[in-house]
Amino acid sequence: MKHQYVIAVVDDDSNIRNLVEAYLLKENYRTVGLSSAEEAWTLWRDHPPDLWVLDIMLPGMDGYEFCRRIRNEAEVPIIMISARDSEVDKILGLELGSDDYLVKPFSPRELVARVKRQLQRWYKLNQPEGPAIPTPPVQIEIGRLLLLPDERRAFWDGEEVDLTSKEFAMLRVFAENPNRAFTRDELLAYVWGDDYFGSDRAVDHLIKRVRKKIGQLPIEAIWGHGYRMRNDGGGRTE
Repeated sequence: MKHQYVIAVVDDDSNIRNLVEAYLLKENYRTVGLSSAEEAWTLWRDHPPDLWVLDIMLPGMDGYEFCRRIRNEAEVPIIMISARDSEVDKILGLELGSDDYLVKPFSPRELVARVKRQLQRWYKLNQPEGPAIPTPPVQIEIGRLLLLPDERRAFWDGEEVDLTSKEFAMLRVFAENPNRAFTRDELLAYVWGDDYFGSDRAVDHLIKRVRKKIGQLPIEAIWGHGYRMRNDGGGRTE
């Protein structure tokens, strides 16, 4: 049986919320309508959806803060919707971790198309196709960092670090290519996929999050180019 995705629509404007839900229901998605970020946070704790359609201007906690909180825990797709159409607002939304940004008024059909694309990208990235083939466990070790890709687990100085899927993917790129300089566009392609069209500042934000979790990680910025991770010893074993 095909999985029926659950889409949470968070908007205090009931007309917009009902319209969006109606179009999503036509495409056989299940929907949950919410009027505040506080209600959305309760849903996240109890029954997390497969994707968020998130308004920025909400009563109480705004969409930016809600997005930031979600990104501290997971990489579930988030599409922000807002009447704010300035470049600064879009960049802020993408830096905080949203996967897409749509300006009101928008076409509901366009939103549905973006929902489909985000779900396809995310679940293709996180659910391998076909039956699993037994292979020897792989370890990637570089200095004080140890990655177990098959288990998506990371260790620093022997202590496990809780990482989201994108954070782990970013670390793996660096760990498998020590001392190599990557441009932001290259990192976007490796971690977000070739069809990602958001700001390359999403890379800066993701690296900032990883550094916050692993304070002594030897990732360094290369002015005018991108980033690299120095190799201070260790190697890869399989």
